[in-house]
Amino acid sequence: MPAKLRLTVIFGCWTLLCAGVGYAQGDANTYPTRPIRLVAPFAPGGPVDVGARILAPKLQEALGVRVYVDNVAGGSGNIGTAAVAKAPGDGYTVLVISSTFVVNPSMFKLTYDIDKDLSPVSLVGNGPQVVLANPSIPATNMKELITLAKANPGKFSYASAGAGSPGYLAGLMLNQAFGIDLQHVPFQGGAPAVTSTVGGHTSLVITTIASAAGHIESGALRALATTGVQRSQVLPHIPTLGEQGIYDQESEIILGVLVPSSTPQHIVSRLHQEVAKIVADPEIKTRLAAVGFEAVGSSPKVFAERLKAEISKWSKVIGAANLRLAQ
Repeated sequence: MPAKLRLTVIFGCWTLLCAGVGYAQGDANTYPTRPIRLVAPFAPGGPVDVGARILAPKLQEALGVRVYVDNVAGGSGNIGTAAVAKAPGDGYTVLVISSTFVVNPSMFKLTYDIDKDLSPVSLVGNGPQVVLANPSIPATNMKELITLAKANPGKFSYASAGAGSPGYLAGLMLNQAFGIDLQHVPFQGGAPAVTSTVGGHTSLVITTIASAAGHIESGALRALATTGVQRSQVLPHIPTLGEQGIYDQESEIILGVLVPSSTPQHIVSRLHQEVAKIVADPEIKTRLAAVGFEAVGSSPKVFAERLKAEISKWSKVIGAANLRLAQ
């Protein structure tokens, strides 16, 4: 084959190869070209699933392709998370996470590496919790509760949605910080934990604002504090822990979006751009608030920093309790 012809063939093959790689990963002009799978690593009906289903139709509208929610439940969110961590980084498999994402590294032997296998896209929302007491408990604020608990070790209990849940860990952190002995009573979900406390079977419950608001309004439960950095927009009349002198005890439920770490930067940027637009919409803010989240829409960098800080924080609490679950 003449040298000139050989060079032409080689150049043509190289061009086709590059085009194929570009198509496989998508580029700024072509992505997306097919349906996007939004993995919610929990069963339908929970906060993560609801959050994913709020995002999906809006992303579909913005991106021009079908976006569907796939519930891959089990293992405290680890099964669905692992599935995304091992998926191709092509922008067509996206993960929606909650606070279990930042506690699981300290509680389980994971089959994926959070730092190496997944890349943050955006923090979608924060969900402060609320500390609720049965009205029979003679405490109207957190300082009174801590004084009461110190004087009566082991007498008072707190309910949560289960071992490893945000409510459980918030109570555990209080026990460690103030040397008190609130007895943990785990339930299979937030609703039965709240019901137990309404009935007086447990003294307290630490749960999501969405689960608590109606019971506070009816007087069935007394709100002692919210656990966010700032007051909740849904319960603005309830003071935070910090406002009551209970410092460094914040515990917020997070809702966020991640992708496999091999996902090209232009796809991460595109997804972040669209998510940020979606959560800025007043209608979406209202819908997120209804399930206990206050819309954020942070940059990938800010979200990465938040995840790192949360993982470090909870690893200390879990380590001090020598808590580890089998997986």
